[in-house]
Amino acid sequence: HLVESGGGLVQPGGSLTLSCAVSGFILGRDAGGIGWFRRAPGKEREGLSCISSGDGTTVYGDSAKGRFTTSRDNAKNTVNLRMNSLKAEDTGTYYCAAIAVCKPSMVYPSFRAWGQGTQVTVSS
Repeated sequence: HLVESGGGLVQPGGSLTLSCAVSGFILGRDAGGIGWFRRAPGKEREGLSCISSGDGTTVYGDSAKGRFTTSRDNAKNTVNLRMNSLKAEDTGTYYCAAIAVCKPSMVYPSFRAWGQGTQVTVSS
């Protein structure tokens, strides 16, 4: 079970941190990873990042590299996505998902679970 939070309206150039509260899966103990994805209006779903539960290794999609950072808080069993230098094209619904193995390609054959999504709007 995954629950996203932290979405909202932000101005271009601003920052936002999304959180994914994880239950039924213990970060740092159970195998797998938590990925962040987004779906922009009129576009296909896009993989942004993934963090491995075991060793905290991170991988990023092209749109996220250099601007977004994913991290985990094992004590709170949450995964965060810090987004900087936001642009209008970052507008969309952001989801976290439980994944068997993080992949740099951001292409996954299946997912263990999805959150309900949180809306991010970048606009002045």
